[in-house]
Amino acid sequence: MSQPILQAESVIKNFRLGKEEISVLKGVDLSLQSGEMLALLGTSGAGKSTLLHVLGLLDPPSKGRILYEGQEVQNLPAQQRARLRHQKIGFVFQFYHLIPELSALQNVKLGSMMDISLGAWWKRRGELDARARELLQLVGLEHRLRHRPAELSGGERQRVAIARALIANPKLILADEPTGNLDSHTADDVLELLFRINQERGISFLLVTHNEELAARCHRIVRLKDGVVIGEELPAQTGASQES
Repeated sequence: MSQPILQAESVIKNFRLGKEEISVLKGVDLSLQSGEMLALLGTSGAGKSTLLHVLGLLDPPSKGRILYEGQEVQNLPAQQRARLRHQKIGFVFQFYHLIPELSALQNVKLGSMMDISLGAWWKRRGELDARARELLQLVGLEHRLRHRPAELSGGERQRVAIARALIANPKLILADEPTGNLDSHTADDVLELLFRINQERGISFLLVTHNEELAARCHRIVRLKDGVVIGEELPAQTGASQES
């Protein structure tokens, strides 16, 4: 088996609330292979979102190691962690986090500004504009380029967020309950899009969910409870590997 694209080794995450220290992650071990669609399954309060933030270098672990393509990254200087995050990792959240004043096209292009200077972005603005348009076409929104988030449905907003996550051509996407704010029909459409991106582009996905049916469609399931991994399993049949 090839080297995992992402690994967590004995990851602990504590938070301080007044004088009390609260332990959320209690020694998590996890690995994600290149091109894998992995479901992180657990009920509310299990520590799923906290683990996702630690793995995405948004929050440092209290103890333990995070490795990206075999390189230990949790202790890198802040600027290097930010560069790795912006260049190699895409994020999709439940509540979209789009800028309301910007159009769909502008929101996607915004993701391309995170790791380059304004001068460099200005020189490449034509290339990046074309890239953002291509991605909005990929997610089925080529007819909604100029619409602001308030003019889009929930499913369309999430598609904009997915396009934004793809702008830097990441190897890994971390998705935190990406359909949790959508009705079942819209959620199915968004999930089909994520599985298609996984199949066609070979991007690894770590998909946080509490939905057993969704998890069963992934390549592998890791179950988290009270900050501890309590099991792993291979679904009998996965949506990520089914023919369309």
